[in-house]
Amino acid sequence: MLGQGGHAALALMSLLLLLWQEAAPIEVPQDAKILQDLKQPPTIIKQSVKDYIVDPRDNIIIECEAKGNPVLTFSWRRNGKFFNIGKDPRVTMRKRSGTLEIGFRSGGRPEDYEGEYQCFANNDLGVALSNKILLRVSKAPLWPKEVLEPVSVTEGSPLVLPCNPPPGLPPPFTFWMDSSMSPIPQDKRVSMGLNGDLYFSNVLAQDAHTDYSCNARFLFTHTIQQKNPFTLKVQTTEPFNDTSYNATDPYGGRKVAESTPIFLSPPGTESSKMVLRDEQLLLECIAAGLPTPTIKWFKKGGDLPGRKVKFENYNKTLKIINVSEEDAGEYVCMANNHLGSIRHSIFVQIKAAPYWLDKPSDLVLAPDENGRLVCRANGNPKPNIQWLINGHPIESYPSSPNRQELGDTIIFRSVQIGSSAVYQCNASNQHGYLLANAFVSVLDMPPRMLGPKNQLIKVIENNRTFLDCPFFGSPLPDLRWFKNGQGSGLDGGQYRVYINGTLEIKRARAEDEGTYTCVANSILGTAENQVRLEVKEPTRIVRLPEHQSAIRGSTARFDCKVKSDPSLTVTVAWMKDDKPLHLGWRLRKDEESLTIPNVNEGDEGTYTCAVKSEIDQDSASARLTVLEEASLNPSVSSALPPDRPDPPMDLDLSDPAARSVRLTWIPGNDHRSPITEFLVQFEEDRWEPNRWQNLSTYPGDLNSVILQLAPFVNYQFRVIAINSVGQSQPSRPSPRYKTSGAAPDAIPRGLRGWGSKKDNMEITWEPLLDLERNGPNLHYSIWWRRKDSGEEWSNVTTVGSKHVVHNTETYVPYEIKLQARNEFGSGPESNVIIGYSGEDKPTDAPTDLQVSKVDSTKANVHWKPVDPNTVQGEFKEYRLYYWRESSQVPGLIVSKEKKTKGFYSTTAEPSGILSDLVPYSKYKMFMVVANNHFEGPPSNTVEFNTKEGVPDAPRSFRIYRRSLDTIYLEWEKPLEPNGILIGYQLRYQTVNGSRLGRSHLETFLPNVTDFTLRLSDRSTRYKFFLSALTQVGTGEVYAEESPHFTNEGDKTVKIVPVKQQPPITVADLIAGAEYHLRVYSHELNSVSSKSVSFKTKPAYIDHVDIATQGWFIGLMCAIALIILILLIVCFIKRSRGGKYPGGGFVTGLAMCLVRDKKDLPLDPVDQKDQDGSFDYQNGSSVPDRNENENSSDEDNKPLQGSQTSLDGNVKESDDSLVDYGEGGDGQFNEDGSFIGQYTVKKDKDETEGNESSEATSPVNAIYSLA
Repeated sequence: MLGQGGHAALALMSLLLLLWQEAAPIEVPQDAKILQDLKQPPTIIKQSVKDYIVDPRDNIIIECEAKGNPVLTFSWRRNGKFFNIGKDPRVTMRKRSGTLEIGFRSGGRPEDYEGEYQCFANNDLGVALSNKILLRVSKAPLWPKEVLEPVSVTEGSPLVLPCNPPPGLPPPFTFWMDSSMSPIPQDKRVSMGLNGDLYFSNVLAQDAHTDYSCNARFLFTHTIQQKNPFTLKVQTTEPFNDTSYNATDPYGGRKVAESTPIFLSPPGTESSKMVLRDEQLLLECIAAGLPTPTIKWFKKGGDLPGRKVKFENYNKTLKIINVSEEDAGEYVCMANNHLGSIRHSIFVQIKAAPYWLDKPSDLVLAPDENGRLVCRANGNPKPNIQWLINGHPIESYPSSPNRQELGDTIIFRSVQIGSSAVYQCNASNQHGYLLANAFVSVLDMPPRMLGPKNQLIKVIENNRTFLDCPFFGSPLPDLRWFKNGQGSGLDGGQYRVYINGTLEIKRARAEDEGTYTCVANSILGTAENQVRLEVKEPTRIVRLPEHQSAIRGSTARFDCKVKSDPSLTVTVAWMKDDKPLHLGWRLRKDEESLTIPNVNEGDEGTYTCAVKSEIDQDSASARLTVLEEASLNPSVSSALPPDRPDPPMDLDLSDPAARSVRLTWIPGNDHRSPITEFLVQFEEDRWEPNRWQNLSTYPGDLNSVILQLAPFVNYQFRVIAINSVGQSQPSRPSPRYKTSGAAPDAIPRGLRGWGSKKDNMEITWEPLLDLERNGPNLHYSIWWRRKDSGEEWSNVTTVGSKHVVHNTETYVPYEIKLQARNEFGSGPESNVIIGYSGEDKPTDAPTDLQVSKVDSTKANVHWKPVDPNTVQGEFKEYRLYYWRESSQVPGLIVSKEKKTKGFYSTTAEPSGILSDLVPYSKYKMFMVVANNHFEGPPSNTVEFNTKEGVPDAPRSFRIYRRSLDTIYLEWEKPLEPNGILIGYQLRYQTVNGSRLGRSHLETFLPNVTDFTLRLSDRSTRYKFFLSALTQVGTGEVYAEESPHFTNEGDKTVKIVPVKQQPPITVADLIAGAEYHLRVYSHELNSVSSKSVSFKTKPAYIDHVDIATQGWFIGLMCAIALIILILLIVCFIKRSRGGKYPGGGFVTGLAMCLVRDKKDLPLDPVDQKDQDGSFDYQNGSSVPDRNENENSSDEDNKPLQGSQTSLDGNVKESDDSLVDYGEGGDGQFNEDGSFIGQYTVKKDKDETEGNESSEATSPVNAIYSLA
């Protein structure tokens, strides 16, 4: 029993390891500011190769570069012992690096520094190791001194001339040459082996030479050393004559004994070879014999890997590059001539130094997160995995509850600050080793914004728009977007927030303009950034250039009228034949057109108008065709523009075949625009009669093509010609052509198996298209069987696209395949897919549901998982149901609507984070396990309370200007106080354009919801920032700006109780005002609709007739009294000898006014009516109240020497009446009033203008004087 229990525990541990999932490691962005502040353990970034051979003539450089923060220190070991660099004057280490330089200017031998080196990069967070670098000095030894006796051999016998090069480092490259430094000719008979020896399959008399020399070239020293030459003597039975040699009879008619093949290399019938994975396999077979044998290669039990195999050295060498395990086996080479054949078997073993399956990578985690390092390697034999921490075996470190080693995996749980380290994984076997460094860095960093601040984004209306907000923090912050600093987070509907912080606006509209704020929040703090979005109208060409023909010498004009957003700068450029157009002196371009005068043949081509703004562009093209000058009898068509071509004619079918036919036609008239393309369409009368479909397109220079057709279709065809203007009408249909039937070619698509009930499996697929049937009586054959059961296939044939397998077990995998058939045969079988039978309700519930680390908006959830076999289907998630039971704020009613959150976890101790909770609330929750269709029974129900948080913004904030000296502020409590309110905080400051004044702060008790501010200056505007307070801190700010006047900027929030069903009529609104409307529950404050905006229509406002007002009558009386006094004064002056005789007392009054004010021009505007009368009014518009209050008396004086015209322009003053009054054309009417022209000169057209002849009304006069 104990043994069985031990096996069960081991199996469970393996299962838990397979199901382990940790939080995704944090990816640190490559941002300069982040990296500058980021604490990072060492990382090796550059090092010398493991087997490092150096040239003895150069200094030795052993590389070791690393990065990390804080600053790194480097040390070295040589042959496993500390290497004291300071004691050796020849050895120096580069600054800010671990690279060693060993110099020999002062003497010394490079060989003294051979050995095994290893670099250590160290800082406060850990130690990283380089590979063990085996340093060796290149060697190029001389050939040993030897006296070579002449080699004597009988003609026709085999021969081997040994090379035996000296053992260099690295080994030398060998080749054979004669005394003239020419290569020894090699062929099927004579060749050099892999060991450098020169092999003769049989010797000819002409092989007799005295200068066969083997040469060795050493790569590092770039030297070639030559062995003493061989002298070869060939003994012949008959005299040898050079002139008698020819290729067909190399023996010149002499009788030379033939021989059967024998192997020179390798000897015998069997040999073996071992090669490492990914290296190069070279197998060699060199045979002797007369005639020269031929070599062939085979592999027992299979074919030679064609793409990897090469045959070299006249087929004597088999070469396989990048060998893998499947290249192992028995390779056979066969040598044969007409006397016989022999074989040699080479047994190839493929071993492997360790290679990575899963290399450990750096792991950055936040405190309390989980993670793992995986180090998986393979090799032959299987490598041994050893873990080290900071260069020391992991066994030498004390065990930690946060770290667990399981073979090739280290699991970290709830990591803490200070546990950063560099872990090394060493995978080794007898053929080599792998060493990888991977640091585990526990990082806590407050949220940061990485993008540019306050970026301005301009987009085109109705386009998909992305607002980027790159951010970083550890733990990873939650990111939310807000618009114009108000409202809840933007997500859903028109908006979508991506995990990297980018906000997508699916279709940008004018109302989407504004300032968007992204806020990143974590337990360590908050960071925010703003993006200002401007939505622009698209840039479009509204009047396009059109194709045209122009006679040589005439003028051509292309239109290009552009409509764009007024705030965007648009450039217009013209191109000809897709190249920039040089205007020169002849061509003219304006804002809306291009003009080409005096057209010639060089102007012919396609002209493109390209308009471009900073954010979008548009273009349109048209072709100019240049025609010859009109003759005495010009052709009517010569001046016509190009047109669509005529339809092709006389369609003919020929060369019939099973799946093709040739179609020929005669093109129609192209109407002055060459045909560029023909479109062939077809119609068939079996599946979709009378529906024409596109078959293929062909170049315009073809009129006979072979059409590729489908079987079992009764076709007819038609052709459409296409030129630059457009398509022709279709041609008349061709005769019908019926293809013969065939078995289906296509495999039905969309094959799948799934269960609609717990004891069945539905197999479905997409039926073949009509043109894929290839014949009548189409049906489908389906095969299925339980996966890995070894059962026979079950099958059925059906004409539909569905088959249901009944009486299956719950959620078991099946192998399924499908084939289409018709009367002509069977089509290809589909690939085998895996389907599943139906699911059932999970039987078990998660247990021991509990919460931990509860703060104001988040809680960690933990539970014990269910047995995977009880899910009875595909595990989808653990589904948590939670709801807000009540608020801890007394009297606050909340919604108890249940919400869900899914957790996908297959770990042994699953957990998750439940976020977006309402602070200071009581919650309940339970959990179920879910498959694709069902939920299991609920777990235990858990209650917990969230901590107090900061409150929401006040529900409303209203500002009134009830008098010129005070501002009245009123607000309501927040919808969600998120705790016990302890008061309100009001911050305000003056606003002057974009400048803000000194900030003032007021605090209020929680029962105070209004405030009156007395103004020191009536013209001053204020910006107010109101927020509610709890013990935790200040809540969301509600910002408003004070209005200018009592009725300006009134943002009063009016609450209308509704006790009836919609629709509801909202009354007492102001005409021409903009409103925001939302509906919310009075009892459940958190239940609210989205806000909608609307604007009421403007209303006609009756002007008050001020002529009936008492104040106006009094003012007029005062003015009349003043005029009477002035008349008396002027009459007295005149009676004493005034300058202006005659003309009535009114004339005298006018002259007196001018003369008394001769040093000042008339202040009012001289407004002439058609009858020449005058209306005095202030020519400027009504000033702003603030301007009136701040302006001085000096500013109200009239300008010297000028007067303002009705259109606002300043002109020279007609200083006085001297030029007009004396001897003028002035007249008086019957009552004596002056009606002559006053400021308009006599030669001015008296009928100029279209002003009303009516006298200026008192109302307008008062408005002008106000």
